[in-house]
Amino acid sequence: MRSQRAGGPDMYLGIDLGTQSVKALLYDADRRCVEAVHAAPLDMTSSDDGTREQHADDWLEALQGCLGQFTPAQRSGVRALAVAGQQHGFVPLDAAGDVLAPVKLWCDTATTAQCAEITAAFGGARQCIEAVGNPILPGYTAPKIRWLKQRHPDPYRRLHTVLLPHDYLNFYLTGERVMECGDASGTGLLDIRKRAWHAGMLRAVDPERDLSECLPPLVPPGAMIGSLLPQAASELGLRAGLPVSAGGGDNMLAAIGTGTVSPGRIAVSLGTSGTLFASSDTPVVDSEGILAAFCSSTDGWLPLVCSMNCTVATELTRALLGTGLASLDARLAQSPPGAQGVLTLPFFNGERTPNLPRARGCIVGLQANNYSADNLLRSALEGAMYGLRMGLERLTQLGGAAHHIRLTGGGAASAVWRQVVADVFNLPVSVQVVDEGAALGAALQALWMHQHSGHPGMPLAALLDEHLETDPARGCEPGAEAVEAYHQAFAEYQRHVQALTPLYAA
Repeated sequence: MRSQRAGGPDMYLGIDLGTQSVKALLYDADRRCVEAVHAAPLDMTSSDDGTREQHADDWLEALQGCLGQFTPAQRSGVRALAVAGQQHGFVPLDAAGDVLAPVKLWCDTATTAQCAEITAAFGGARQCIEAVGNPILPGYTAPKIRWLKQRHPDPYRRLHTVLLPHDYLNFYLTGERVMECGDASGTGLLDIRKRAWHAGMLRAVDPERDLSECLPPLVPPGAMIGSLLPQAASELGLRAGLPVSAGGGDNMLAAIGTGTVSPGRIAVSLGTSGTLFASSDTPVVDSEGILAAFCSSTDGWLPLVCSMNCTVATELTRALLGTGLASLDARLAQSPPGAQGVLTLPFFNGERTPNLPRARGCIVGLQANNYSADNLLRSALEGAMYGLRMGLERLTQLGGAAHHIRLTGGGAASAVWRQVVADVFNLPVSVQVVDEGAALGAALQALWMHQHSGHPGMPLAALLDEHLETDPARGCEPGAEAVEAYHQAFAEYQRHVQALTPLYAA
């Protein structure tokens, strides 16, 4: 462990560029605790056609706002930093580094037609999975590139570099245009087995242009990609020249922040989207395309399932019913597991798991004796978990082991939600003392990068074991009666998904 400096403790800055906000976290490596966390909100442009966009300039303004909330003494203690970011977003840059168009986000489903075109050009979904490990899905970056070509040909002609959201913050910080394989594997363009861009997939996206010229070089996980530029340092109140680590996608950095870096560990993140992911030493490619076959940001692989509607479902329902956040758990507890037969299919933003990008939210099973606000609230929460359970069952079928779940994200603050996760998945649930997911993972990656330079060969897993601690008071075990109730409710969910699929299938 690095000793405390005379001028103050060593601080490591983790930045998480999310959908709803930018978060900045300062981690005190000497005291092994979070010194401070600040966030700044983000807006999103939405349209009925599935468009979900943000402006990259808003990210920079939010980042500057976050850093401005730290004290000068806190900022002066920063020794290194790293960025986590929402996956799949398409940030098109011209040669000068200017952003050419609004950023289409991970939850954008307006590119369904482009997904079908790319898939057909490559020979079909099965061929895509065999070649790169993943099908081409709405939300991934590849169809966004084709969409820009078709809808905005002038900016597309000036396209010089394809970046992802966290890459763009890295570019602002260092001037370097690079990617790392974890986040890059969510583009649909990376062969996740070889960790290299797939030439055939690039041709399927645009047969008239060599898109490899627009893709940045891939850097090793946790590598130092550059130093903090003087202009960015001035705007953020940091010291110029600070080392900047490669960072990664929010799920990859959440894996670091939850210690999910060794085989057999499972994590569930409850945010705007819901994700379930595991660590693997070998690629886990799903021939059915339910699991995303991603690389990790730790030189391994991160099989993952994503639901596009998680806290989205609970927040929309809570707002509709006028339920305050402080009273949510009490209201949820008034409804039994299974919500007395009320079933929400929370496909408010379309859905990835199951793959129904054109779907809409549905509430079924309503009767005169179960139509209550408490049941609607609980059903929204439970429905958000069933898609992730589909993913866990598929992971188990493919040989993955699940012994317990490490829970993270905003939903983990709810005692009822923690118990629902334990019961729906029939697994023990643990939560960390410091539960800051991707932002903490970014800070710990920066710490590892900084210490690794002086201690070659230091395993990341060993460092995480030193710095991550679970909170026994917030852990929970599955209950037999609730497990059985959710077994039946999940079967009902699957039956309704099957019935609704022809209505919403692409």
